[in-house]
Amino acid sequence: MACPAVARDMVALPTEQPSIEFCRALLAGRVPEEAITFCAYLLPERAAVWWAHECLSHLTILLDRRDQELLAVVRNWVGEPDSPYHRAEVSQAAAMPPTTPAAWIALAAKRHGNGSAMDASAVTALLPLPAAHAVSAGVLAGLARVALEDRFSVLSAFVEMGIQMAEIEALRQSADAS
Repeated sequence: MACPAVARDMVALPTEQPSIEFCRALLAGRVPEEAITFCAYLLPERAAVWWAHECLSHLTILLDRRDQELLAVVRNWVGEPDSPYHRAEVSQAAAMPPTTPAAWIALAAKRHGNGSAMDASAVTALLPLPAAHAVSAGVLAGLARVALEDRFSVLSAFVEMGIQMAEIEALRQSADAS
């Protein structure tokens, strides 16, 4: 409910549940892929890009060489997002159409703003393609390459990693507020 922009990417209706509980309910629900989308919006943008990078890094055997190169660009950018060199690399990588999982993640890195996607929901709603949308598209595109019999276990692992990151971010924000 705190992020109206996510409604464009999800069918699930908002509830009063805390975010982590809602995410786990999505994972257990009829369309568990929506838990991936929710994680993309739940995490602050830079953390979401890192999460997507980590998800796709577990699928490198399923990614082509160009996607592996794009993941390296994203990894470097996450480490130093203010570096003019890394920003230029990400901009160049995101200039091509996002037709592969890592290309979506590079686009998300280029779209990155400051702060949490949840906190910036008004700004996110104005963008034609929020970073969280690109993160979700990249992770889901990678997941689509996983064999059907393994897909739910991989999806679950990705969502649990996203939830852990969200919990860490919440603790970090709580500590910063203290």
